[in-house]
Amino acid sequence: MAISLWGRAARLLETFASHSSASRTVTYFGNVAQGSELGCDAAPALTSKTAGRTRGSYRRLTSTGRPLPQMQAGRLAEPLILPHPATLVEEDLRLLFDDIRKELESQFELQEIAKYYFDGQGKAVRPLITVLMSRAINTHLHDEDRLLDSQRDVAMAAEMIHTASLVHDDVLDVSDTRRGKASINSIHGQRKAVMTGDFILSATYTMISRRCCPDAIIAMGEILMNLIHGEFLQMGSKESEDERFAHYLKKTFLKTASLIAYSCKTAAILSGADDSLQEVAFQYGRNVGIAFQLVDDLLDFVSSSSTMGKPTAADLKLGLATAPVLFAAGQFPELNPMIMRRFQEPGDVQKAFELVHKSDGLEQTQFLARQHCQEAIKVISTLKPSEEQKALITITDKVLNRTK
Repeated sequence: MAISLWGRAARLLETFASHSSASRTVTYFGNVAQGSELGCDAAPALTSKTAGRTRGSYRRLTSTGRPLPQMQAGRLAEPLILPHPATLVEEDLRLLFDDIRKELESQFELQEIAKYYFDGQGKAVRPLITVLMSRAINTHLHDEDRLLDSQRDVAMAAEMIHTASLVHDDVLDVSDTRRGKASINSIHGQRKAVMTGDFILSATYTMISRRCCPDAIIAMGEILMNLIHGEFLQMGSKESEDERFAHYLKKTFLKTASLIAYSCKTAAILSGADDSLQEVAFQYGRNVGIAFQLVDDLLDFVSSSSTMGKPTAADLKLGLATAPVLFAAGQFPELNPMIMRRFQEPGDVQKAFELVHKSDGLEQTQFLARQHCQEAIKVISTLKPSEEQKALITITDKVLNRTK
């Protein structure tokens, strides 16, 4: 039953891919997508003060133990080992949180509250992926391993939007902790927390409007629309299994994957990519983003509160049925009424937690995350080989194997 549910989920996900950023269909195998030499009409050439770097070759194995092949001049080249992706963009991101705090400077009390989470303790996954994508596409199009100032702004914006969404989430969920410390709402109250999230978003879009062209600003605007849409979807539920999983996957894209997908697309726009190359960037971000959330939902059942920096089994307590529960319901139908009543009756949370662990729901969730990572590898492999391109492949392993 769980396997059949996975099959339906996969088909639903293919249908859901219509949430793409462009109307053109990308061919993942065949010719490498090409772009123009300049980005938006007002986009600058690759003359950023962030200098390019010469790098050596490395050998890299996948989590399955097999080398990742790369294409060079139509032939399989020797596999490479890569350093940790963060080392490739260490200089790009070194002052990221300092620069974000500068963007939040103001003359009133909210600035100090807004800076609270920008202490360098976050994982910074979104800016890391954005910078790697920027450099990979700049190399692909221009043979220039550089980062535009506007692309770095997009990386900063990705972290700022993500953090603002966490501030708002904690208000809606009445959460007391975030990133291993007291949440903003638990310290300053709900009203100030809401205004803090709004202030961070306002500062973000003011920042990107200074250096980004209209197309890039429009793409980043999609993120905020999707976050709000996803939050509304999370408030509802569906009765049939197919509808329920489609609902979950759509919500996952809107609330989590959209931010990564559109940040990657915006980086491509600023590099001068055409529609098909923008779609390559978008689809990589979409698949990695969905995989990231699937793993996050899995960790909610297997990781400790101290490791996660937030309460575990939190989704069940909030009445949310994530992938492990939906897969488990295929084996244990008694979960279905619990899902519909949002685990509100006494004992529902504990019983659902136990049934998930008795089922293969966690394994099926991990399998689905792996499928998305494989799709991300396929699409990013159409870019010209570079260390950043291969680091984006490496990230898929890190997404699958993370513990927090």
